[in-house]
Amino acid sequence: MHLMKVDPRALKDNPDRTRQTKSTPQADALLLATIKAVGLVQPPMIAPESGGGNGYIIDSGHRRVKQAIKAGLEEIEVLVVDAANDNGAMRSMVENIAREPLNPVDQWRAIERLVALGWTEEAIAVALALPVRQIRKLRLLANILAAMLDQMAKGDMPNEQQLRTIAAASLDEQKEVWKAHKPKKGDPQVSWWSVANALTKKRMYARDASFGDDLAQAYGIQWVEDLFAQADEDSRYTTDVEAFLGAQQEWMTSHLPKKGIVTEANNWGQPELPKKAERLYGKPGKGDCTAMYLDREGKVQTVHYRMPEEKKAKGKADAAVDDVGTLAKPRPDVTRKGIEMIGDLRTDALHEALSRAPIEDDMLMALLVLAFAGQNVRVDSGAGGEFRWGSRFGRHAAELFDQEGKLAFDMDTLRIAIRSVLIDVLSCRENATKSGILALVAGDAIGADGFLPNMGSDDFLSCLSRPALEASCKDTPVMPRQRVKDTRAALVEHFKEGHFVHGSALFAPGTATLSKWLTEHSASADDDDGTPADQDELDGNEAIEPAHDFDADEDRFDEADIPESFREAAE
Repeated sequence: MHLMKVDPRALKDNPDRTRQTKSTPQADALLLATIKAVGLVQPPMIAPESGGGNGYIIDSGHRRVKQAIKAGLEEIEVLVVDAANDNGAMRSMVENIAREPLNPVDQWRAIERLVALGWTEEAIAVALALPVRQIRKLRLLANILAAMLDQMAKGDMPNEQQLRTIAAASLDEQKEVWKAHKPKKGDPQVSWWSVANALTKKRMYARDASFGDDLAQAYGIQWVEDLFAQADEDSRYTTDVEAFLGAQQEWMTSHLPKKGIVTEANNWGQPELPKKAERLYGKPGKGDCTAMYLDREGKVQTVHYRMPEEKKAKGKADAAVDDVGTLAKPRPDVTRKGIEMIGDLRTDALHEALSRAPIEDDMLMALLVLAFAGQNVRVDSGAGGEFRWGSRFGRHAAELFDQEGKLAFDMDTLRIAIRSVLIDVLSCRENATKSGILALVAGDAIGADGFLPNMGSDDFLSCLSRPALEASCKDTPVMPRQRVKDTRAALVEHFKEGHFVHGSALFAPGTATLSKWLTEHSASADDDDGTPADQDELDGNEAIEPAHDFDADEDRFDEADIPESFREAAE
């Protein structure tokens, strides 16, 4: 057996060759392209002609010889073997049967090696007579986790749809899913359906987007081409559903007609129209309205509707009506329950700060004065009650006495007592214990904002209006969703490991509110008997409606209610 160079045209076909069926034109074109690109990789095998002839017959490699001639090669290398008694029939059969097609995994790895050696995708496609799209598809599949590739190389291959899903996921995601779905010991196969299903992500396609490249760039949308889709359609997609829906919403807002609204789809996928609106299915008239909404696939849909005519007032000229209707009564930014939750959270944070935050002695005394000026501090006339002096503060005062009944305390004991009194007095709760603006001033002074808990819970966020909820998305990667509950769920997930405090829960009171309180409670604002003209307290947050309606006279001390002993002491 030895190598030699011969003219391929001088070689004769073997009439006893095993593969008699003609190859397809596509296979011949592929072989011709590879020979033109890289030459003959594997030399054909020839043997001396039997019967005294001087020529050589082809033992194996008839197609290679034929395509080498078509490629215009004047000379090729061949492997010369001894002539066989069966005219090479057995060698031809074994050579064709034993040959195994290249495993797809090895194809991917081979392409990657060629790329590493400097081959371009276009050059590889020419050499293999394959479309460039096919090469890119193979390169995409080469990004599969190494452990999965090893499993596929054993012959356990997923189908094309499953491969597409797996290849589209990141290696970290593949690694996590593979841990849960890799074959157990003794099980040779993998449930590729389970693997692909665990890696499936919702895709939003560019062909369904109404917005253009400017909004896509503004929302950070990166289109990915689906190399497995049909060639005659726009197969670009993104898995960033939030950004896609946000861009669609902004496009609808900026493209609304004069008499148009942006609405939401209900549970049946139909648009929510204003009350009394009549949906139109034909051509809209000049005075009809338009509603735009996103369907379940994220596509912008448009419907038309008509509002009922307003009744004309008797004796008055017809009035032009330009009304698109109202979808719902606007909610306050924070509901009553939300305000009560804020009051509870503020109070707990204030008490925590009073217990643990560093407070100077002079600040403690100032806070004590503020605490006793709070609207929740009352003294009963003698019958007793839940606000009775002794029951509320007596336990703290008792700590300042020794066993002989004399005042004897050190500064540490006094500080603890003052902190305890402040905790009992100051409150932000939306009930009878509320201290009003003074509790907010106190909390701001000692940094109680730092003790507020994470308010990014579903319980609290459900108390916010849509504008307030969407405003909470600021400075976060969360984009407002089409449905309020989806926006809320995304914020809850985002703040699960973070810390969120709604702006209306911060302690610092508004400047105007504080100025008003100071004016009302200054010496010049007092009546002749020393009672402030207005005991009505504001809650200190201008953005929130008053927590409750109450009669100011109910919160004002009447002179008749002051115990006689106190009046004598005052005189």
